[in-house]
Amino acid sequence: MSDPQPQDEVAVKPPEPLWVWLRGNPVAIKELRGRMRGMRAFVVITVYVLLMSLFTVLLYAIYSSSSQTTLSTTGGVLGKLIFGGVVAVELFLVCFIAPAFTAGAISGERERRTYYLLRTTLLSANKLILGKLISAMAFILLLLVVAIPLQSLAFLMGGISITEVLLSIELLVVTAMAYGAVGIFFSTVTRRTLTASILTYSVALVMTVALPLAALTTFSFVAVWLLTGLSNQPAVEASVLIAFGLLACTNPLATAILTEVVLQQNNSTFIYTQTFSNGSSMPLPAPWIVYTILYVVLTIVLIRMSVVSVRRVDT
Repeated sequence: MSDPQPQDEVAVKPPEPLWVWLRGNPVAIKELRGRMRGMRAFVVITVYVLLMSLFTVLLYAIYSSSSQTTLSTTGGVLGKLIFGGVVAVELFLVCFIAPAFTAGAISGERERRTYYLLRTTLLSANKLILGKLISAMAFILLLLVVAIPLQSLAFLMGGISITEVLLSIELLVVTAMAYGAVGIFFSTVTRRTLTASILTYSVALVMTVALPLAALTTFSFVAVWLLTGLSNQPAVEASVLIAFGLLACTNPLATAILTEVVLQQNNSTFIYTQTFSNGSSMPLPAPWIVYTILYVVLTIVLIRMSVVSVRRVDT
C-alpha cells in the first residue's frame, strides 16, 4: 500500500503594493490621468500656493507691525504663529475641498448615464469605490505636499519641532480621507450631484462648526464646576473630561489645538497624565490618537456602506 501523497499547501497571496493596485484599477488610472491632464490642475496648484504664501506673509507683517521686540526674542512665537496659521487654513480647505472631489464621484456617473455601463464591466464594487476615492484624495494630498515648505518656514523662526510637523500632516491626511469618504457615501445613496453636495457640506458644517460649539458649551460647564467646587469627586471630573475630550476630538481644528496644548504642557506625544482637584491623576491618550481612531473607523464604515449601496443596485 503506497503512502498517501501530501496535499498541496494553499499559498497565501501577499497584499499588493499601492502602485500595483492602482495599475490594476482602470477607474483610478482614468481619474488620475483626467484630473492631471491639461492646465487646470497646475493653475489650481499655483493659485493655492500663491494664496498660502500671501497668507504667510500677511501673518508675518501683522505680527511684525504689532510687536516692538526684536525677531531674535520673538522668533519662537512667530514660528508658532506661522505654523498654526498655515495648518488651520489647510484644515479648513481640506474640510470643504475634499468633499467637492468625491460628492459627484458616483452620482456624476449616473447623470452622464455611464454608471450602469460601468457596472456591466468586470470591475468590482470595491475597486470602483476605492478607485474613485483614492484618485480624488491623490490631488488633495498633492495640495498638502506643496504646502509643506510653508510649514517648514517656521523652523527658521524656531519654536516648532519635527513632531508637530509630522502630527499636523497626519491630521490633515486623516481628515482628507474621512471627509472624502463622507462625500463618496452620499454620492452613492443619491442620484443627483447637487443633492449629494448639499448633504455632504451639511455634515461638514456640523462636524466643523456645530460640534466645536457643543464642546465649548461642555467646557463652560466644566469651568463652572471647577470654580464653584461642585466637582470634588474624581469620578465626576474624569467623566466630564472624557466626554469633553471625545466631543472635541470629533473636530480637526479642536484636535490640533488640544494636541498642541498637550505637547507644550505635558511634553508627551502619545500618553499624558491628567491631574484632578484632589491630587489624583489618570493617564489619557493624546487627542490626535483619539481623533485618528474615530475618523479611521468612520472612513472604513462609510466606504463599506458605499460598497454595499453600489452592490445593492446589482441585485
